[in-house]
Amino acid sequence: MGMRLDEEFGADRVLQIETDDEENEAHDTIDGDDDDDDTGSDFTSHSPQAPFLGAHDSPTWPQSYRKSMDMFTGVTPPSLSFLKGSSLLSSAYMRSQNPTPQHSLCKPLISSQSLDKEEVPTLNPSKLSIVSSALYSAPELPPSEQCSYTQSVLNAVNALCGIGILSTPYAIKEGGWCSLFLLLLFGVITFYTGILLKKCLESSPGIETYPDIGQAAFGLLGRIFIAIALYAELYSSCIEYLIMMSDNLGALFPNSHMEFAGIHLDSYQMCAIISTLVILPTVWLRNLSLLSVISAGGVIALILVVICLLWVGVINDVGFHPSGTALNIAKLPVTIGLYSFCYGSHSVFPNIYSSMKEPSRFPSVLFISFSIAFFSYLGVAVCGFLMFGENTNPQFTLNLPAKLVTSKVAAWTVVVTPLTKYAITITPVAFGIEEFLPSPQLRTYGVSILIRTLLVFSTLAISLSVPYFGSVMSLIGSSLVMLVSLILPCACYIKLSKDRITRFQLGACSFIIVVGLVSAVIGTYSALTSMA
Repeated sequence: MGMRLDEEFGADRVLQIETDDEENEAHDTIDGDDDDDDTGSDFTSHSPQAPFLGAHDSPTWPQSYRKSMDMFTGVTPPSLSFLKGSSLLSSAYMRSQNPTPQHSLCKPLISSQSLDKEEVPTLNPSKLSIVSSALYSAPELPPSEQCSYTQSVLNAVNALCGIGILSTPYAIKEGGWCSLFLLLLFGVITFYTGILLKKCLESSPGIETYPDIGQAAFGLLGRIFIAIALYAELYSSCIEYLIMMSDNLGALFPNSHMEFAGIHLDSYQMCAIISTLVILPTVWLRNLSLLSVISAGGVIALILVVICLLWVGVINDVGFHPSGTALNIAKLPVTIGLYSFCYGSHSVFPNIYSSMKEPSRFPSVLFISFSIAFFSYLGVAVCGFLMFGENTNPQFTLNLPAKLVTSKVAAWTVVVTPLTKYAITITPVAFGIEEFLPSPQLRTYGVSILIRTLLVFSTLAISLSVPYFGSVMSLIGSSLVMLVSLILPCACYIKLSKDRITRFQLGACSFIIVVGLVSAVIGTYSALTSMA
């Protein structure tokens, strides 16, 4: 039975090479489409094709990004079975040719056996991906189910409104009341850069994901650099999930401790290990559809926690007490990182855009979702700080009176939420690593479990070494979010539209890049020194 599973899983990955006729036909059709597009968008008709039409500038890594991120956003919960031949990157839409060994970056995660008996539908050249436009033809993914306008708004809100809301009161404590201007400023800037990502996606019909944008703008290195940054952001989010779970479990069971082999484990350490062991089986699941659907309910969990906060402040007589300083320059870098973390969802915006039935309405999706996120963050920040003042913790749930039922509901909600989000968040990282496996013999279910297990325990090791929720969040916001959500969208847009960009757009993008770089340097340094 085990050998059969390994054979099915391992033999399901192969790299295909287009025939000359297929390649020429695709290129001829694309050229024809360019002529037809004269009546369409100026951006599209003048877009640079060279970066991804070359045979040697078209790496397929990460092939798995689109589908795994669709699952992460809750756009279309896929059925992912690690024990079946049909998996994330294999489908009946593949061409059947002879495999040719290439560099590991150009190898697909999952190959497919020759489909001589399968009818291969003709691909619409206008929808050719960056990979399939080139010499190397990666497996075509089955088309994702498209989302309505309402679904797209919910997906965007679910992506934006995350665990960052727990630290907004603490951000006021650190930076002062005037720091709320930064919350608005970063909201406006990241909304604008979200629009820039849309324009980058429209620069060519083959661009569907953030790594695609990087390749179109800066070639192979651009694709790889952006992919690494995105995976690092996802991985660091998993570390935050563990710290958050451990902090709140430790608050629920403050007197818990353990002695093991002469090693003393305090409440936080014991809860971190327990949380990891509870999470671990979720990353082994063969089918993540259920977790994807449940994790999409993160907005409901957010609303519940906010209601608990307000309930404690209004009903349980904790009350609201004005306090704090107007501006604290010394602690402002920490606040910069915390606020920027709140808007770090640009890695999934291209997937939300590509999944929409009406992509032209994407700007209004962003406007509604950013407005909801901003006012949610603002309300919680103000109420939380007025309730707890200078005693505000990096997670306001730790300030709620332990004896109250409402406080326990909020704490358990914060503990349970990562159980559904952790596996969905770490899976894209795991798939990206698996694409580097050199031989079919290594592409087995057992190796997949090993990779995921190592990833989980590595996040545990880091969360035990750096158990500072606020500082880690500030570090992620200052470094990775500034890069992914501010600097890279502007850099890619300038590169892709250099012949058509207006002076205002160039000035705005240059200003955002400078703000992102300065904030990244100052915020990262401040976060690192706070952990020392």
